[in-house]
Amino acid sequence: MHNNIENIIFSRFVEQDIPFEFISIKELYRRCKESNYDLSNPHRIKFSALILITEGESFHTIDFKKEILSPGVILPLTKDQIHSFNKDLIVKGFVISFEENFITENISEKNLFHFLHIYHTPSILIGNENMANLTPLLQLLENLHLESNNIMKAEIINSVFIALLFQIKRLSIYQHKTFESQRFKDFIKFKQLITEFYHQSHNAKDYAKKLSVSYKYLNDICKQIGNKTAKAFLDSWILLEAKRNISENKYTSQEIAYKMGFKEPSNFIRFFKKFTDLTPNQFQKKLDKTTLG
Repeated sequence: MHNNIENIIFSRFVEQDIPFEFISIKELYRRCKESNYDLSNPHRIKFSALILITEGESFHTIDFKKEILSPGVILPLTKDQIHSFNKDLIVKGFVISFEENFITENISEKNLFHFLHIYHTPSILIGNENMANLTPLLQLLENLHLESNNIMKAEIINSVFIALLFQIKRLSIYQHKTFESQRFKDFIKFKQLITEFYHQSHNAKDYAKKLSVSYKYLNDICKQIGNKTAKAFLDSWILLEAKRNISENKYTSQEIAYKMGFKEPSNFIRFFKKFTDLTPNQFQKKLDKTTLG
């Protein structure tokens, strides 16, 4: 049986007074080794992060999918995702970790839109040739991170980080679709409502009511931005969160069923099997084999 998945809180490997940390990937591996923590063990992060690759090739697993790491690849990581790194350190780059509200609390609505847009993208490729354009901002963040003077430090870091995200968005090779601001904001609100109320309702129409929009409008924006109907998007999120819970190896199938808002465990098993062709227990066994392998 694989080890229980640890919930990594922001302060676990961080040595900062403010909830923002800038370190090299090499330094992250060193700190974890010092703490006898294996980064290749799947773990659930309770904060947000940004991984930027400058040299080498490897992979990073996010919510059971492998993302290829190579120079110019940037991964925005969000709270509650389950991650694992390659066991061996074979890439160079940086990891920026932060509490999301440190960035989003005091920024303009326009900047918040850009932040959410980037953090809605699983992987961004700006290309190795464009990494040099990020160097001045990365250097500034590193210098600020090392500074002992905390006067206005949080405010400056916030501004520089937003500027870094703007530059990443501008340099992205695969120019991501830009969506009409209000529609995108409503889509993000839908996602946030799911994380808050999934244990109460699995009906997409209930979320349309909470948003004070028509079900047709919610369905349209989900198809435009998420490439799925509102119902399919809701189901896919519930399925992903169920997989995360199973992989944590802390709960029985029955406990997960009730936690996910299913009135009967048999309904949960049917739901899970419909999308995976596996029962929750079979999925658990498959994960155990993968981890042991």
